[in-house]
Amino acid sequence: MSRKSTSGHITRVTAIALLAGTCLAGTTGCQVGINGQTLPSPWYLQDDVQYFPSGPEFKLSREAAALKAARAQEKSDRN
Repeated sequence: MSRKSTSGHITRVTAIALLAGTCLAGTTGCQVGINGQTLPSPWYLQDDVQYFPSGPEFKLSREAAALKAARAQEKSDRN
């Protein structure tokens, strides 16, 4: 092998590495989810906060009320 072809190969590898580095640098800074964690972006301090108001402690309150009314109706029908 001559020295000239080796330096051309190194230049090509360097160019590919720079291109890959540029592609990777372009994808950084995004919010990402890994293993169930949501990792923040570098701009998390400027992000708007989403607020979700708390709901009732017992999630099935309407269903429980309907069952109670049905049982009361059944009891009054028996009498």
